[in-house]
Amino acid sequence: MFVHLRIHSEFSIIDSTNRIGDLVKFAAADSQPAMALTDLNSLFGAIKFYKAGRGAGVKPLLGAELVMEPEVSGGPTSRIIVLIQSRQGYLNLAEILARMWTADNAKGAQCSWAWLQELSDGLIALSGAQAGPVGQALLQGNEMAARTSALRLASLFPHRFYIELQRAGRSDDETHVSAAVALAANLKLPVVATHPVQFNKPSDFESHEARVCIAEGETLGNKKRIKRFTQDQYLKSAAEMEALFADVPS
Repeated sequence: MFVHLRIHSEFSIIDSTNRIGDLVKFAAADSQPAMALTDLNSLFGAIKFYKAGRGAGVKPLLGAELVMEPEVSGGPTSRIIVLIQSRQGYLNLAEILARMWTADNAKGAQCSWAWLQELSDGLIALSGAQAGPVGQALLQGNEMAARTSALRLASLFPHRFYIELQRAGRSDDETHVSAAVALAANLKLPVVATHPVQFNKPSDFESHEARVCIAEGETLGNKKRIKRFTQDQYLKSAAEMEALFADVPS
């Protein structure tokens, strides 16, 4: 049975319109046994989501999408997903987030790689798909850098690191999936299919884009606006996700 491991809620105020109650109701109606909330750089919705999930018979999984500092000076930031595995993992993620938001960083909240080295116990990591350090390198055709990043994360999260695959209607999805599956097989690392859920239904795409524009100081009518999301990033059923990755049963 498919379980969503990457969902942003209304608490990711810059890029999601999902209401926690709606997320849990959908999972329960679709007979999904569990669901993970992974808001951007925060656990703000954790208690509300935990209570709603327990009340509806859906196991609430907690985590966060973390903006990572550049691996090398002058390089790009990246993103990974961390999921809480234990009480110690909750305490460690809370500490990581506290440091991110209190550090004096003019570029915004970012997670230090050194903090992951110190505070990875009790946490499961996903590679971040195209937005992660592994995916960014694969899309650049730099297999050596992708390999280095994957092995680094695998060492920080021993037996708790997964190469993340996504198909969300973006032009680079298949390029990434093909390269990521090959890399995972070569390094003997497990893969996991996720979906970057930003809104509830396909019809919510326009209102979601309006929210993104407000956050970015943009306008919907600007034809030159960089569009970061697709209409496919709605909350899919387990059947839809299983069909989407029927060719990668693992």
